[in-house]
Amino acid sequence: MKLNTYQKVAITTVLATIFLIFVGGLVRAAGAGLGCPDWPKCFGMWIPPTTATELPAAFDPSQFNVFKTWTEYINRLIGVVIGFLILSTFVLSFRYRKSRPAVFYSSAAAFVMVLFQGWLGGQVVLTGLSEWLITVHMILAMAIMAVLLYAAYKATSEFLSVDLSDNIRRGLFWTGVVLLIFTLGQTVLGTQVREAIDLVKNVNPTSPRESWLDLIGSIDEYHRTLSWSVFLPGLLIGYLGVWKSGSNLISKLSLAIVGVILFQIALGAGLYYLGMPPAYQVFHLVGVAVLICLEFLLLLVVKNK
Repeated sequence: MKLNTYQKVAITTVLATIFLIFVGGLVRAAGAGLGCPDWPKCFGMWIPPTTATELPAAFDPSQFNVFKTWTEYINRLIGVVIGFLILSTFVLSFRYRKSRPAVFYSSAAAFVMVLFQGWLGGQVVLTGLSEWLITVHMILAMAIMAVLLYAAYKATSEFLSVDLSDNIRRGLFWTGVVLLIFTLGQTVLGTQVREAIDLVKNVNPTSPRESWLDLIGSIDEYHRTLSWSVFLPGLLIGYLGVWKSGSNLISKLSLAIVGVILFQIALGAGLYYLGMPPAYQVFHLVGVAVLICLEFLLLLVVKNK
């Protein structure tokens, strides 16, 4: 399989976007969201200081933490790099404007969305990490990832066709639709858990991590209980994809989906029983991004005859 420049850049950009979600999770876990209290500069500088003595006079030295500042600054730099990757994807997509317009328009949509995402990131900082804006920021990142994946798939679909019987194709497609819907539902519930935890931390900043889930009410219990809504259709996807499809590609995608679902459930249990380890929070967030990608890709491949 020999890929052209657009295909290579588009696939790289999808992977880079997932990496940015990972870095964003690190920023949240480190409590570095306000490591740079202004935007687009950081402490009024394009390159932030390394010591409090280098701060401009307008800023309070007590705001400065070198680790948190540079964690947030590196997050912003990675976001800029990925913004340029998305711009490159859009520019390179012009070659498909007539032959495969879906590639061009989805690449254009991703570019417009990332511009809005950059502005929204600034609003998150300027509002002091507003809980609902953080949620919108995260969901938009997932949407950009999905749009980029669609563009990359449409540009490479000739390499990803599979031979399936009509019954298996329908079974995989509709089970995949149900699975994706429930995964998105669980993602929304997860954002509500995170918002509730932020509120607890704001009201009682000295509360220990292990008490957070006990203080947020029933939303986390709903989130954990409804993991069955993802697990069961995931098992059916595994059965149909591995044992019934007869396709090596579908089998690998199905196994990956089941593996990530089990990994997510294990991380969720660890978050609850082990006192919210920060690393578990990061990988739980990245895990759902990877799972959405795999589920969406499965649907695209199964639908392609």
